[in-house]
Amino acid sequence: MDPSSLNNPELLQFINQEKERAMLNETVAKLTNVCWDKCITGTPGNKFSSSEQSCLSNCARRYLDMSVLVMKRFQNMQ
Repeated sequence: MDPSSLNNPELLQFINQEKERAMLNETVAKLTNVCWDKCITGTPGNKFSSSEQSCLSNCARRYLDMSVLVMKRFQNMQ
């Protein structure tokens, strides 16, 4: 790769977008694993039970709220 291409604003924007996309994918994967392990105790059928749906929804909401809180704290530290 040509070193001068590292100063290309379009390339830098693309790299930042890809980093954000990777972080989002990682967050979704973690959320899925954590909430699945917490809320789905048996073998799932065609549909989730109402308690499983409620648990998954609440778990995802709490996980995302905590992720936002942690990000804000890190931003305040800088």
